[in-house]
Amino acid sequence: MFSIETQPAFGIAQRAFLLRTNEGNILWDCVPLIDDSTVSLIKALGGIKAIAISHPHYYSTMIEWAHRFDCPVILHEADREWVLRPDPSISFWSGETHEIMPTMTLICCGGHYPGGTVLHWQHDKGILLSGDIIQVAPDRKFVSVLRSYPNMLPVSAPAIERIERVLEPYKYDAIYGAFTPREIRSNAKQRVALSLKRYLAAITGDGSAELL
Repeated sequence: MFSIETQPAFGIAQRAFLLRTNEGNILWDCVPLIDDSTVSLIKALGGIKAIAISHPHYYSTMIEWAHRFDCPVILHEADREWVLRPDPSISFWSGETHEIMPTMTLICCGGHYPGGTVLHWQHDKGILLSGDIIQVAPDRKFVSVLRSYPNMLPVSAPAIERIERVLEPYKYDAIYGAFTPREIRSNAKQRVALSLKRYLAAITGDGSAELL
């Protein structure tokens, strides 16, 4: 797994990930700047079989990336309205899960966007790539979920319960978020479960819930 970042920071400074497998490489999320040196390096690593994107905030240069690597972009259809530049490279999927290959599954969590998606990779002890659909906290001990990050608006209790339900079947030990160094490299599933539990306690209780 390779992290792709732009230095100095550009746009909202998110990172993308190149996931290398025997079945081909997957690009998870996109950075807004694409340059010849990055393209050359990725091609030397085997190119890109497909691009999967968590939500519309990372759509900006997805078509340029798809054209440079002659590969499809996989998006959830619930966010179709945010595709402002239709292109034959875009492939939409629907429902709660979509298997890219036997070891990689897209999971629609919703929350941040109706089609907000994370990627589960059956590699090592399991890896969850979350973008900021599930945001790793600065202390890297907890995660949270917001409907709007600029306005700090939380999602509802039913939205959190849905995330709990769709993630429950998947085993993962590490979670990697959209921003460096927002990642939890061990016991991630337990940390996510605890985080969602305390989230529900905070928004549904009487205000006395202790935030660990």
